Amino acid sequence: MRVRLPSGLAALAFCLAAPPALAHDFWLQPRAFQVAAGATIPLTLQVGHGGARQRSPIRKDRIVRFEVAGSEGRQDLSGDLHPGELDEDGRLHLSAPGQYVVLLTTDDHAESHLPADRFNLHLEAEGLTPALEARRRQGREATDGSERYSRVAKAIVQVGTGGTAASLAPLDLPLEIVPEADPCAPGRSPELPIRVYQHGRPLAGALVKLTDLAHDAEPVEIHRTDAAGRTRFQVPPHGAWLLTVVWTRPLPADAEVDFETVFSSLSLGDR
Repeated sequence: MRVRLPSGLAALAFCLAAPPALAHDFWLQPRAFQVAAGATIPLTLQVGHGGARQRSPIRKDRIVRFEVAGSEGRQDLSGDLHPGELDEDGRLHLSAPGQYVVLLTTDDHAESHLPADRFNLHLEAEGLTPALEARRRQGREATDGSERYSRVAKAIVQVGTGGTAASLAPLDLPLEIVPEADPCAPGRSPELPIRVYQHGRPLAGALVKLTDLAHDAEPVEIHRTDAAGRTRFQVPPHGAWLLTVVWTRPLPADAEVDFETVFSSLSLGDR
């Protein structure tokens, strides 16, 4: 399902709704998404869009997992993670040809506390309909909102040619975007089917955004997942691209915040 939002709504929400750590998408940016076998690949942790894009200031103690998944299983990369260094935040050493998914998750210790209008705008911009409906049912639309949040970021890296398409397998994460066609396949169609999973189960009704990282002020496409958690995007085979999704759930009335939210991204490209 294609969702048409008023022009600039998402960008306006991001500017008004939250502090920088929450207000923008977060993703893994390898120096290259397709490399020769044996290459060493520096990467950075990115946050923001357009003129607000920057290296993420996240501390290493908030990063729970930094791994790579390939045909031979998963490998812990935490020893190669060093956020805040001058030119990079981490480094990949991928010697064997094949496709890999680099994975990073954070804890949920970050919180956002916002005035009612800004919190509602944030929920609208991210398509978090269940949260909006819950606030309406409870008569809390004019009440300040709060959430604790975590992040999931994946990047697809192709080393050499061939190999198993590791990106097609869900990794049982709190929230993730999984391609249903190999985005690294030579001569692939621009139409890329994807599926959103929440803890390994398809997620219906989630708003997914596609951003061209070369011109990233606003998304180029926005779709909502169907009942099976699926949707499709036109992703040209050349360039660098970012898919993002956000989901939230209400917490009990005695919790310190109202919602628990997960921000998830998938970065990919041919350079």
